[in-house]
Amino acid sequence: MVEQPAATLPQFAVLPRRGVLGVGGADARDLLQNIVSNDVRRLAPDLALYALLLTPQGKYLHDFFLAEYVDLAAGTTLLLDVERQRMSDLIRRLTLYKLRADVTLVDLSDKYSVAVAFGEGALERMTLPNEPARARVLGTGVAFVDPRVTALGVRAMFPADAMQDALAAAGLAAGTEGAYDSLRLRLGIPDSSRDLLIDKTFPLEAGLDTLHAIDYSKGCYVGQELTARTHYRGTIRKRLVPVLIDGPTPEPGTPVLLGDIEAGEMRSAVAGVGLALLRLEHLGTAERGGGVLKAGAATLRAALPAWFEMPPAEAGQTRT
Repeated sequence: MVEQPAATLPQFAVLPRRGVLGVGGADARDLLQNIVSNDVRRLAPDLALYALLLTPQGKYLHDFFLAEYVDLAAGTTLLLDVERQRMSDLIRRLTLYKLRADVTLVDLSDKYSVAVAFGEGALERMTLPNEPARARVLGTGVAFVDPRVTALGVRAMFPADAMQDALAAAGLAAGTEGAYDSLRLRLGIPDSSRDLLIDKTFPLEAGLDTLHAIDYSKGCYVGQELTARTHYRGTIRKRLVPVLIDGPTPEPGTPVLLGDIEAGEMRSAVAGVGLALLRLEHLGTAERGGGVLKAGAATLRAALPAWFEMPPAEAGQTRT
């Protein structure tokens, strides 16, 4: 039986790895609707989205959260919670697609911060229901329940100079990014390019469709054909899996071995828990008692959260 993590009091943490991209203009929604994996037409003041920008071959380039923010002076603006160190690459790619469309792309990371509120009671403190992607205006920013898994809590994009005061006023204690990372990993949630390899990872290998990043009914977007074909044919052979770590924390990229067989590799991890990309056949062998998964000097054991979907042939893994 896998031990459950202790209940966490509601707290918040600012995420310095994240930045905010403002997307405005009359054609902003049409641009995103034509190229990203989710249905941007559903975006509303009370509903956020999680979406992907893929290569034409259906491989990962960027993932981000979208929220609508109504600025009465400037008109409606879409705020994107993105990977900060790769902001310029995302802007470059969006610029290539926008051509002469009426779209503005502005890096707002010097003005806005991204934070998370998590732990038992965090949604209530932020006056949000226990429903993925539900959103609301929070002063001069926006807050929304994580569209992937509600147990991750709330994400917020807010002016940097007022963020901490606003979250403390909601009754949240100051927490750490490390505490949030531990929760994220136990839930098996990838963190952008820390866990998803640029131009290599297929979204279904990371369960991003189950995490509500893909709308299979929206029609065309970049990489749609191969993504849909993989979904309907069920041809996934590798999967990003949360693992409990017994021993020293392996570095990202450390090979995972089943005996002498390379079964996959580690991605991000903290003490005691991490993510590993594993071949399903070898994961199934290990879970049926056919060997032990090792990464460096550590022993690994898959611990699947309740949201996790595994192909039927590999459905025997322990769930947390």
